[in-house]
This record gives sequence, C-alpha cells and structure tokens, in this order.
Amino acid sequence: MQPIHETPTGSIPRKPTDAEIDVYGVSHAGKVRKENQDHFLIASLEKHLAVRQTNLPDVSLRQTGMDRLAFLMMVADGVGGGAGGAEASRFTLDAITAYVARGMHAYYTADLNDDQAFAEALQHAALRVHEKLIERSSADPALHGMATTLTLFLGVWPRLYLLHVGDSRCYTLENGTLRQISRDQTMAEDLLAAGVIKKDDRAHKQWAHVLSSAIGGPQTAPVVTGHDNVWGAVHLLCSDGLTKHVSDEQIAKRLGEMTSAKQAADALLQDALDGGGTDNVTVIVGRTVKGRA
Repeated sequence: MQPIHETPTGSIPRKPTDAEIDVYGVSHAGKVRKENQDHFLIASLEKHLAVRQTNLPDVSLRQTGMDRLAFLMMVADGVGGGAGGAEASRFTLDAITAYVARGMHAYYTADLNDDQAFAEALQHAALRVHEKLIERSSADPALHGMATTLTLFLGVWPRLYLLHVGDSRCYTLENGTLRQISRDQTMAEDLLAAGVIKKDDRAHKQWAHVLSSAIGGPQTAPVVTGHDNVWGAVHLLCSDGLTKHVSDEQIAKRLGEMTSAKQAADALLQDALDGGGTDNVTVIVGRTVKGRA
C-alpha cells in the first residue's frame, strides 16, 4: 500500500452542501463494440447509501436530504469475452457498494488526521471482491476469465481517497493544472517504472492497454492513496475508452471551460466518439461550486 499523507493542521474548510456538488456520469458502448461492459455509480453516503446516478441494473434511486458523511464515485471497465466483462464490472460495483455501505459506522468516528483506517478498509474490500469474482468465474464456464478495472473516489471532506486497480483513470483539475492522480496498472507502465523501456519506445504503445492488475484477473494489486480536496477542484473518472482517443490537453481544455458537469461529461464523450469510439466510454465529472442552488 502506498503511504497516505496526513491532513494539514488548522481550520477545516466548510463542507459543501449537496446542492453545491455538481456531478454527472455518462456511459456509451462506443462506435465499434456491440455491448457496453462499463459500469459506473455515483452515490451519497448518509446513514445509508443513497444512489444518485448509475447505469447498474436494478438499483433503487433515492435521496433523503440527510447529512452527507461522504461522497462516492466509481468506474469499472469489464474485461472478458461474451457476458463476462459486463458481469465482472457490474458484480464488482455491486459488491464494493455493499462493503462501503456496511462500513458506514467508520465515518461517524473517523479521525481526519488518520487516513490509514480508510485506506485499509478500501483495500480489504477490493481484495475480498477480487476473491469473490474469481469464485464466481470458476463456478460458471461462460464467465471464465472475466475481470474488471476499478477506480473508486471516496470524498470525506476535506479529504479524498482513491482506490485504483487497472487502467481506468482519475484526474483532478486545480488552478488550471490537470493531474492524473491514478497510475495505470499496465505492462507498459510497469516496464517504464522498472527502466526497461522509455515513454517514446514502440513497446510502450504495444503494452499500453495490457493490464498488469485487475479485479478477478491473474494478479491484483489495489492501490489506495489519500489527497486533499479543495473548493473548485474538478475531478474526472473515466474508462480507457476516453483516454484512447482524447489527449490530456483536450481533457484539461474541456474541464477548464466547463459550464456544468453534464456539459463537460457529454463533451468529452463526444470527443471520444469523434476520435474513433473504438471502445466503451464512461465519464464522471464532479466539482464543488460555492453557493450553487
């Protein structure tokens, strides 16, 4: 597990109200694939989990207006032929959501200067879901080999926790600067980190979309990091169907010029489709806007 840094001491900025959170998700099969194997979920964590938006089937949408303890966004990009990829991403989001909802008591007693409890709980949840997905795959030949990426954003103001497995990404735009705060778990990035190849080598492109870690795959290595969250920051979660066709520069431009989360998500989706749309595309954009009614 990567080290988690502590929240700076001092006064804590006011937590955004529900109305001051502008968030929107969209998912599309793309122009080539017949099936969309991506799933996403956006939810408020209150005394229970209140789902705000998702493309998961059979989820009851409800909002209560109760005090929000945390905010959850997730993207999962399924891997596997036939029904396997879609089932892997659906199952993973369902299971992770259940783990988070059952752990609600932790949010009542959390020490804002102690990230480790959140980190360990999220990592444990990912490993348990990994085990359950392997069991499910082994029990059904039609689902053999299914796996999924998982990028999970948990906002517990003024901190955010990122759980990452695979190559779906999380970006943050703050003060005009775009940062990718997740690291792709691909063979290309592993070889690059080991000094075996360079960014501009042909091998980097060749291995760029070969996963070295996945939920349900031969190897899984959930990474949890903690970061400060601030007013005005824009957060983007996406599957690689976006980043295959849309550059970081274009992402920064869209987020910097956004008029709403929906407008930015729809524009980025269209950019991916215009660029070829060779894969399923999922985009979640979220930001805080002071005084937004």
